[in-house]
Amino acid sequence: MSQPLPVARTAPKHLIAQRRALRAVALFEALKGFAALIAMIGVINLEHRDVKHLVIDLIGRFGLQPDEHYPSILLHYAGLLPGANLHLLVMLAVAYVALRFAEAYGLWNDRVWAEWLGALSGGLYIPLELRHLLHQPSIISAGVLAGNVFVVGLLAQHLWRRRGR
Repeated sequence: MSQPLPVARTAPKHLIAQRRALRAVALFEALKGFAALIAMIGVINLEHRDVKHLVIDLIGRFGLQPDEHYPSILLHYAGLLPGANLHLLVMLAVAYVALRFAEAYGLWNDRVWAEWLGALSGGLYIPLELRHLLHQPSIISAGVLAGNVFVVGLLAQHLWRRRGR
C-alpha cells in the first residue's frame, strides 16, 4: 500500500506579498546605488575639464535660455565644481553607494538590520523632502515624498509585524 505524499506547505499570500515588496524596495535601493556610482564617475571624469564651457555648450545644444530656472542652476553648480573638494565628494559618494548596496543586499535576503537601516535612513529624508515641497511645490517633489513615506511605512510595518512573531 502506498503512503500519501507529504503536502508542501506554502506561505500565506500576505507573507509572499511582503517578501515581494521588500525585494522591490531592495531593487530600488540598488538602483539608487548604481545611479550614485554613475554620477560619481561622471564627476570624476569632469575633474580636468572646463565644466562651465561644457554646460554652456549643453544649454546651447538644447536651445535653452541661460537665464531660465534649470539652466541657471546648472551654470551655478558648474561654477562651483572646480573649487569643490573632489576627494571629499568621492568619499561621501562611496559611503552612500556602499550604504545603498548593503541595504539592498539585506532587504533582498530578509535581514532585520536592513529593514532598520532603510526605515531610519529613509525617515531622515522625510523632513527635508517635506520642507522642499512646502517651499517649491511640484509634482516631482510630492511624488518623491510620497514614495519615501510609502517605503518607510512599509519597512516600519514589516518591523512591527516581526516584533509580534
